[in-house]
Amino acid sequence: MADVPERRPETAPGEVQRPAHRELPAELAPAKKGALGQMLAPVAGFGVTASSMFRPSVTEDYPFVKTPTQPRYHGRHQLNRYADGLEKCIGCELCAWACPADAILVEGGDNSPGGQYSPGERYGRVYQINYLRCIFCGLCIEACPTRALTMTNEFELAGPSREGLIYEKQDLLAPLPQGALAAPHPMVEGTDDDDYYRGDVTGPTQAQVDWMREHRPDDPSLEDVQTVEAPTTAQSGGHR
Repeated sequence: MADVPERRPETAPGEVQRPAHRELPAELAPAKKGALGQMLAPVAGFGVTASSMFRPSVTEDYPFVKTPTQPRYHGRHQLNRYADGLEKCIGCELCAWACPADAILVEGGDNSPGGQYSPGERYGRVYQINYLRCIFCGLCIEACPTRALTMTNEFELAGPSREGLIYEKQDLLAPLPQGALAAPHPMVEGTDDDDYYRGDVTGPTQAQVDWMREHRPDDPSLEDVQTVEAPTTAQSGGHR
């Protein structure tokens, strides 16, 4: 006698026809619980809770006692400076392009002889980070070609208003290095941006101090300035 196909029940108009239920093979079916397992099943979910009831509790007295973060913790961003005080940001906008949350806004500007903020031709004229959007992934610091943008260990970024969580350039700039001059001021004489990127510039020179005293005599950074000699590459007129 030929096999008669199983007749499925007819579905009402508009009803979705579901496939017939099939039993799983024995090796794939869940193991059946015994009598004891079935009796303890309602309270099995409290096992983790019961095992933690007798462990000593750990209470962190924050914010009076703060636990140090890991060295590479991704906290608040920082715009770094060179040893003579010039800014590392060149306004390339690569950090803004790399940000997956569209939290960074950068507008570059052109350096001029009387307004040299960073080595080279351009600097970051406008720099904003919206911490309402930032996910602290660190992709922005990986994209920065001059290591101008890094992330600190500061994590206390809460505030009473939305406007206060949009950090401007002056909020993100690192403190002025000891003995450095506040930008803008000329680059170290005889150097170019490559000398800065290699770390050959170790501080302001007397020529930079003289320029500041002539054009910005009231700048507070002149009080604590510490001059150094120009790098040897600049003195010899060549590069390694």
